[in-house]
Amino acid sequence: MKIIIISKNVNETISLGEKIAKFLFKGSVITLNGDLGAGKTTFTKGIGKGLNIKEEINSPTFNILKCYFNKNGLNMYHIDAYRLEDVPNENKNIGLEEVIEGDGVTLIEWDKFIKEFIDYDLSLNIEILINEDNTRKFIIESKNNQYSMLFEELKND
Repeated sequence: MKIIIISKNVNETISLGEKIAKFLFKGSVITLNGDLGAGKTTFTKGIGKGLNIKEEINSPTFNILKCYFNKNGLNMYHIDAYRLEDVPNENKNIGLEEVIEGDGVTLIEWDKFIKEFIDYDLSLNIEILINEDNTRKFIIESKNNQYSMLFEELKND
């Protein structure tokens, strides 16, 4: 399954995240790829809003992982693996696998640096491209049939 969505501004990017959040489930993994400033963290804010996360969501670049706990719903884990680029695989075992396979929704920026922990046949994979007019192109793909209702909803918008 694959769909392309254009976001014209920050509010549309947040709304897209909110919409997608309605279709997430325990164990959902979303990979987010795009240049710096493409909107990965803004999109994550929308997911958090859709999951009723009350904390302020910001980039975990220096922490690698930020956890957002939700008493009345799914927890959200936000991983920014950028700083793990030059770390040997044997030194990446810092608990990320347990988070990715955990009890909530996991969003991963720069997943290529921890791809050994991700089952791409089950994840929702999103690439965000910056267009010349400063809009964003979201290329959303998944092989996981658990996201089929999400793709139907996105097609109907």
